[in-house]
Amino acid sequence: MHAPLIIDIAGTALAAVDRQRLAHPLVGGLILFARNWQDRAQLTALCEAIKRLRPDLLICVDHEGGRVQRFRADGFTHLPPMRALGELWMRDPMRAQDAATACGHVLGAELRACGVDFSFAPVLDLDWGPSGVIGDRAFHADPRVVTILAKSLAHGLLRAGMAHCGKHFPGHGFVAADSHTDVPRDGRALSVILRDDAAPYGWLGSALTAVMPAHVVYPRVDRRPAGFSARWLQAILRQRLGFGGAIVSDDLSMAGARRIEGRTVTPTEAVLAALGAGCDLALLCNQSLGQGVVIDDTLDGLAQARLQGAWQPSEASEARCLALLPRGAAPGWDALMRAPEYRHALARVP
Repeated sequence: MHAPLIIDIAGTALAAVDRQRLAHPLVGGLILFARNWQDRAQLTALCEAIKRLRPDLLICVDHEGGRVQRFRADGFTHLPPMRALGELWMRDPMRAQDAATACGHVLGAELRACGVDFSFAPVLDLDWGPSGVIGDRAFHADPRVVTILAKSLAHGLLRAGMAHCGKHFPGHGFVAADSHTDVPRDGRALSVILRDDAAPYGWLGSALTAVMPAHVVYPRVDRRPAGFSARWLQAILRQRLGFGGAIVSDDLSMAGARRIEGRTVTPTEAVLAALGAGCDLALLCNQSLGQGVVIDDTLDGLAQARLQGAWQPSEASEARCLALLPRGAAPGWDALMRAPEYRHALARVP
């Protein structure tokens, strides 16, 4: 059955309540944070325990490079922010593409060696300047450069056996507000957004394996944030731009995800709104801390909605989600350190 919810855990090992939640048939993934990290041995043991419980569970992390890199010690390579690759492009475009592929390869290979399946990367937002939350996470201000470098990085991830996720559709880089704490509004016309910020999604329509929509309202297109908008996700992303992969919501516990058309919604309502708009997976972060009541209530609410017909699992959506899981086994850390392809890529990381 399609399991659309991605949740988190509080610690560095599975507690009994974590096992209970991860075994729930509506849970399809787990997202890891820095608090779930102690060292490589612990991370590997944690991922192995998760896979023993649920081999089909997608183990995810936000691991882009620069300031968004959850694991930084015990051998993990410190990857540069994506802006560094854009700056390299300005000096040597061919070298920049090779460096981006190398970064993707190293990023994916090191995560997979520890049992992590999937990273929410690359960022496709344009570097317009005012957005502090995006900033140096963006490759460049030119959508053509962003597209080429993102495709190069995605190629590196795929060489390591890892899928990828372009974010934040249709673009978070133009607005200054941070959707973690606010509801950003981008008042530009649809034609302008499609020409600039959303252009990489069209150009990568046959390459992207997943897309994450932005918690941004584009009032000239829809009153709802993009992640809750069937117009953005179905009419534009899927039909107009031809995207056929998985759509994964951004964190639905963020402030930008908790207000829809002026009304504050519950986490269950946010999950149902995201799924109803066209998301295949709904991300609910940092709710395991304390008693984890929000996770339990959301699972109960989603199950109730299914029984009442307010939400129905989809075989097509399930297939898109399962396609994000790695194909084939990955080498362990020691074997990876000796692998010529990995060492070749590591030498090309800026």
